[in-house]
Amino acid sequence: MTISKLSEEYLETCVDLFIEVFTKEPWNDVYESREQVVAFFRSHMDNNYFIGYVLAEGDNVVALSLGMKKPWLKGMEYYIDQFCVRPDLQHKGIGTHFLTLIEHEIRREGMNTLILNTEQDFPSERFYLKNGFQFIESLNTLTKKI
Repeated sequence: MTISKLSEEYLETCVDLFIEVFTKEPWNDVYESREQVVAFFRSHMDNNYFIGYVLAEGDNVVALSLGMKKPWLKGMEYYIDQFCVRPDLQHKGIGTHFLTLIEHEIRREGMNTLILNTEQDFPSERFYLKNGFQFIESLNTLTKKI
């Protein structure tokens, strides 16, 4: 399996993978249309801090990470906004392998931290904790709809 930067050539396949993963348990997301998800990806890709990765086995994308470089006082961080592995390949070490490859890539690009938010008590939380992520007890995620 090889890691590559997420680029236009992977867009359609990544959109399909994203929909396949996040419309199922435990997420059960509902999208207005496929075009809505394409627009979401394009918004990420148009951001000048965008960094996305795909993990491919031959021509098949098996995992993706949508994120961005995030400036911080102690250097650049890689903020993972979305991360997923093809459902039939989950629980086989592929996500862990992908994260390890991403760590090597971001280190090579001068970033020093991985950061993300995930749903509390979801399988993703256990996955990230198993892979060395830690809670920042002093932080809470807040939101305000306007």
